[in-house]
Amino acid sequence: MTSLTATRDEPEATTKATPSGSQTLLRGLDVLDAVAEGPISLAKLAQTLELTRSTTHRLAAALVERNYLTLTPREGYQLGPKLLELGYRAQQQMDLPRVARPHIEDLAAATEDTVHLGILDGEEALYLDKIPGRRRIEIGSRIGERHPIATTGLGKALILDESEKRWREFFDARFKDESLWPVWFGRMQQYAEGGHAFDLEENEDRIRCVAAPIRGANGRIVAAISLSSAAQYMNDARMQELIETVKETARQISRGLGWSGNLPLRRR
Repeated sequence: MTSLTATRDEPEATTKATPSGSQTLLRGLDVLDAVAEGPISLAKLAQTLELTRSTTHRLAAALVERNYLTLTPREGYQLGPKLLELGYRAQQQMDLPRVARPHIEDLAAATEDTVHLGILDGEEALYLDKIPGRRRIEIGSRIGERHPIATTGLGKALILDESEKRWREFFDARFKDESLWPVWFGRMQQYAEGGHAFDLEENEDRIRCVAAPIRGANGRIVAAISLSSAAQYMNDARMQELIETVKETARQISRGLGWSGNLPLRRR
């Protein structure tokens, strides 16, 4: 794989305060900024960046390989599809808390339980918002925290559309006991079919929750919400009763993000 670790062919100005890795990253960003002005040839790009032609080619080739740029004959380098994907995700992440806030406030008020809003961030669930419940219990979570995928209801709701291979990866990241896999996997199959997920005191002792995914305009899961409370307020019967309430709140948020109600096929 091409790497963004290329150095100039000829001596160029450097400073001891700036590590070479940081310089390379900044040069790669400079390439993107230059190409953002419109299609550009390699020669013109090298001239604009004041880099050698070979160094410019190595930087641009790495960005092409990762789909940040495309190379079109006779036109040169242009911005690639990866930037569209990142821009779409950034827009949704910026809009998400604003769109979701009134809905999760209503859910918390109606149930008196704590509501979390989160997204998949790498291999963990990142909490973007939290509405505390009115019950006299403490749920140990904060905005900005990351929690495991495999043991949280919100985390499991985030991966309902993922393949069984990805489920296994999330399971292995959290559990060491192989004997737990059949039960966990069986539950995930049920959750995927039902469009919701539970936390049955798996992440925090005596805390249970009901969770549901939030979908973006393309129908794919972009976030999730969870309704959490102490086990004494969340027996099996009440959790079943709350499924549709939580799912409806997630649907309202999804519609606010442009979702039309169509579901993509789950990855196998």
